[in-house]
Amino acid sequence: MRWIDFDQKQPTDPFPGWTPWAATDWQNWLIKSAQIIAEVEKLNSRANSLLAGGNRVEFDETMKKRNKLIDDNSSHWGKLKPWLLALSHGKCWFTEGRDICSHMEVEHFRPKKEAIDLQNQTRDGYWWLAFDYSNFRIAGSVPNRKKGGWFPLHQSSPCSTFANRCEESEISYLLDPINQSDCRLLAFNEEGDAIPNPEADDWEKERALKSIERLKLNDHDALPEARRKVWLAVNRLIDSFLSAKTKYKPGSNNNPKETIEAALREIKRKVREDAELSSVAVWCLLFRNEPRLLKLIG
Repeated sequence: MRWIDFDQKQPTDPFPGWTPWAATDWQNWLIKSAQIIAEVEKLNSRANSLLAGGNRVEFDETMKKRNKLIDDNSSHWGKLKPWLLALSHGKCWFTEGRDICSHMEVEHFRPKKEAIDLQNQTRDGYWWLAFDYSNFRIAGSVPNRKKGGWFPLHQSSPCSTFANRCEESEISYLLDPINQSDCRLLAFNEEGDAIPNPEADDWEKERALKSIERLKLNDHDALPEARRKVWLAVNRLIDSFLSAKTKYKPGSNNNPKETIEAALREIKRKVREDAELSSVAVWCLLFRNEPRLLKLIG
C-alpha cells in the first residue's frame, strides 16, 4: 500500500498523466452530488419518522427506497474513476496491483448503506458520504467486494452519524491508503505475504491483520505470487550490485561499474511510486539493509 496524497486534491488540478476538468464541470459535479444527497436525506428523515411512530414496515420500505436512490446514481461517482486512477498511476489503492485483482472500481471507504462490525452486526451506513468524493478510493474488484460494508470501529471509538458528524474522530480497523501512517503499518516478506510492520504496536498490528484478512491481501493467490516475483527480482538486483561492488577497482578493474549502475537504475525503477507493487520492492530493500540502496527509497 502506497500513500495517496489526497488532501485538498480536485479533478481541476493538473498533474502528469491527467487532463484536468474545467472548473465549471467540477462545480456541476458538486452541485449534482448535493442535489442527490438532498433527496437521500428526505427519504432518510421520513424513514426515521416512521420508525419513531412504530411503523416498521413502512420504515423498511423507505430505507430500501433510500438505498436504491444511492445505487441508481452510481454512474455519478463513476465519473471520477479516471481521476482517482490517475492519482495512483492506475493501481488499486489497497493492493498496488493493476490487473492482478481484476478491474478497478470506485470504493466507498466508509460504507454508504450499512456498516458491519467485527461480530457481523450491522448499523446504518454513512449515506451522507455516498457522493462525497473525499470518501472515494480506487479498489480492485477482489478487495472491494470482499470488504463490502465492513467497517468496524475500536470499542472506544465514537461513531459518526448524520446528526453528529465526527468521522475525523473515529478509530477504524480498516487501513486507509490516504493516511500516511496507516500505509506504514503494512509490510511484506520474501514469500510475497502482506504482514504487519514488525515495529507496529499491538493495536496497529491488529488493524493490519484485520485489513489483510478482510481485503484478501494474501488469500487471492495471484497477489502473493506477483509479490514473490517482485521480491525475487529486487533480491537478485541487490546481489548483482553487491557482487559487482566487491570487484570494482577504479583504475584497475572498471568493468563492474556498468553492472553497478544498471542495478541501481533498475532498483530505483522498481521502488518508484508508479511501479506496480513498489511497496514490496521497498520492503525487500529494507530487509537487506544496504545503506547505499536504502537511499533509493523515495
